[in-house]
Amino acid sequence: MSSDDVTAGPAGSAAASFGGADALSAVSQDYLKVIWAATEWEDRPVTTKLLAGRLGVGASTVSETVRRLADSGLVTHEPYGAVGLTEHGRLLALAMVRRHRLMETFLVQVLGYGWDEVHDEAEVLEHAVSDVFVERLAAHLGHPTRDPHGDPIPGSDGTFAPPPATSLWQASAGHWQVARISDADPELLRHVEAVGLVLDAPVEVVARREAIGLVSLLVGPERASTELGEVAARSIWLVAAD
Repeated sequence: MSSDDVTAGPAGSAAASFGGADALSAVSQDYLKVIWAATEWEDRPVTTKLLAGRLGVGASTVSETVRRLADSGLVTHEPYGAVGLTEHGRLLALAMVRRHRLMETFLVQVLGYGWDEVHDEAEVLEHAVSDVFVERLAAHLGHPTRDPHGDPIPGSDGTFAPPPATSLWQASAGHWQVARISDADPELLRHVEAVGLVLDAPVEVVARREAIGLVSLLVGPERASTELGEVAARSIWLVAAD
């Protein structure tokens, strides 16, 4: 991915409303979405180094594109500081997140893709559709509120309501329910599905052994015993059992 011209109206224009992502270049769409997603489940500063790693580009390219996004009123960035989104940028980022997660839902529910196959496909398709198409797709799917991995789908008005979820690695011993599994690693998705860790599955956290980086679980109605390493456990999010 290379630096690209940022195409967006000023914060007071029609593009400032939810949607309006059509007015952005694909590069700008990606940057806004990645900046927003970086802090969706973790509280951390979004640095140019983090963006370079996630977007697979050089630091100089990130700096130049961030500068252009800042000039367009979409992001905030102080030299050597964190990158943030303006309200205008946040709305456009959420519009792109909505596109991506609806595309993933469509691929699984309608075209029969596995949940481990859809992320890269959705990355391509989200840039090829219009805001009108996205809303018609949402209606066709019955206005889903979460994607196949449990990630909340922003509403058509820009509302966003994540569940009160806790990382499995940080969860206390007791009864929980799977709310979300990161789609960053297809191999992880295949593994956790094989041991029954799918959306809404009941889970009992038995013990976390930090010294060796393992958490012991009982999974599903059958209470099957399994163990996960810390990396996998930090990729799964739980809510309190009903």
